[in-house]
Amino acid sequence: MAAKKAKKTAIKDKYTKSAILAELAETTELSKKQVSSVLDELSSLIERHVKKGGAGEFTLPGLLKIKTVKKPSRPARKGVPNPFRPGELMDVAAKPASTKIKVLPLKGLKEFV
Repeated sequence: MAAKKAKKTAIKDKYTKSAILAELAETTELSKKQVSSVLDELSSLIERHVKKGGAGEFTLPGLLKIKTVKKPSRPARKGVPNPFRPGELMDVAAKPASTKIKVLPLKGLKEFV
């Protein structure tokens, strides 16, 4: 428990996937193959939560929440003022309804910074 509370040093360079797998394998004393299968299963679990017909929300306790947000369709509009060229009018195309992914940091992740 004391090792968990100890301050960890900051990592200066961004890790690649293989570097992340190596680091997790080393610290958890699991093989890289086992760590890789855990991450693959986590990815699959998130996919099953957010895909169509799923719960629409996944929480990684203490770190983040991933949820789907339904965006309604937008009708086409004509004669809208152009924000980049004042005085000109432009047409805006219609957009169909869509579903977007939103990732929200939770308290534990916010405290890291």
